[in-house]
Amino acid sequence: MSRIGKLPIPIPDKVTAQISGQHITVKGPKGTLEREIPQPIEVKQEGGTILVTPTDDSRIGRQRHGLCRTLVANMVDGVSKGFQKRLSIQGVGYRAQAQGKKLTLNVGYSKPVEIEMPDGIDVTVENRNTEVIISGINKEIVGNVAARIRAVRPPEPYKGKGIRYFDEQVRRKAGKTGK
Repeated sequence: MSRIGKLPIPIPDKVTAQISGQHITVKGPKGTLEREIPQPIEVKQEGGTILVTPTDDSRIGRQRHGLCRTLVANMVDGVSKGFQKRLSIQGVGYRAQAQGKKLTLNVGYSKPVEIEMPDGIDVTVENRNTEVIISGINKEIVGNVAARIRAVRPPEPYKGKGIRYFDEQVRRKAGKTGK
């Protein structure tokens, strides 16, 4: 049995969870999230906690036990606190600009790169247009958007230019040495 899967998920105040069969809906001050839980897993609400248990001892049930518990816990955290990812842009002339649901990146290409944000995701640019903050209630979508933005110009190891996560350490390489 999964050690993570056995842990109960506490439901904070102002958050409500509604479970009907394999479908779970979590509502909170930041919004509403819904998810369909796969079959060998059962979700129950007891008092102020949610319990996730496998219905049988099959291999798939054991594999999905911890995953489903983490997904439900992320839903509860998202509607109560929300998630955010911070990206840092490094390089001479590299900058970002946010206009509504669109992020424009000038990162050394001949034309600016425009990225459209999905529903439920907010993007802000701070610190002289070199810090991008992606926030939302769905951890999966926030992470995917951050990865898509980073993939536009990943950090390169020689000069360190590019888009990186705020706490990411880039291993630097020594360049060629001439005679």
